[in-house]
Amino acid sequence: MADEKKPKTRTPISLAGTFISSAFSASVAEVCTIPLDTAKVRLQLQGKALAGEVNVVPKYRGMVGTIATIAREEGTISLWRGIVPGLHRQILFGGLRIGLYEPVKNLYIGPNHVGDAPLHKKIAAGLTTGALAIAVASPTDLVKVRLQAEGKLPPGVPRRYSGAMNAYSTIAKQEGVTKLWTGLGPNVARNAIINAAELASYDQVKQTLLKLPGFSDNVVTHLLSGLGAGFIAVCVGSPVDVVKSRMMGSSSTAYKGTVDCFVQTLKNDGLMAFYKGFLPNFARIGSWNVVMFLTLEQTKKLFTKEVEA
Repeated sequence: MADEKKPKTRTPISLAGTFISSAFSASVAEVCTIPLDTAKVRLQLQGKALAGEVNVVPKYRGMVGTIATIAREEGTISLWRGIVPGLHRQILFGGLRIGLYEPVKNLYIGPNHVGDAPLHKKIAAGLTTGALAIAVASPTDLVKVRLQAEGKLPPGVPRRYSGAMNAYSTIAKQEGVTKLWTGLGPNVARNAIINAAELASYDQVKQTLLKLPGFSDNVVTHLLSGLGAGFIAVCVGSPVDVVKSRMMGSSSTAYKGTVDCFVQTLKNDGLMAFYKGFLPNFARIGSWNVVMFLTLEQTKKLFTKEVEA
């Protein structure tokens, strides 16, 4: 009689392996989805640019229309404007926030916990790693938004920055090193909230699906979990995302702070301004999460070995 197949499991992944796989997966997702992010930023900043104008037709209309306008007027490559600081951001921010999530979650639930982690512990871990990671990576976010915000310029008018590294140095020289952390308040709030929504919801949705008949730890489960995480994240994070983009998109003193930006946006543009660019934001975050989590689940296997349980 043939021996029954013994169940298999995988060895634990190291912290270094988790960071590398997280940074790599976040970078892959960034390259694939940054055109949607560029469209989102342009739509969010459009309201500020048109403030006080009467009977002016908006330049950008919808996600597809915005992408088409940028490609037609500035060239397709302009949709990837900001990719260099975007990759800087994902290596730092993505590597830290995703890579530290499991260790921090395990710290919060304690070594003696048995069973699934409670949802509130997952949320707490996501908030913690999101806030810590963006505190380190916030300058990369600022430069990315500044580069994405520049549209087609009149002939003879030079761009503010020739590239990512020039943007870092120019901002530091002209505005001061601390200005690289402009908008840190809304940025921490936005990224802590979205990180908790993404990672905790992915964790929870995946955990729930794996308990249902017919589901296993495969690509379909990862795909559905990633979509769920993206939808929850954009619903929760859109208001702080709009405030962050408006504060970072200008080097002037248009806003006194996070609260002032929120109040001015509400007063001048209305409540729905906080969900301006919702569709490109959801398309961006939803697709970003799908690509990132699918890549992450596969990449992590390179740092572990399959062994008998």
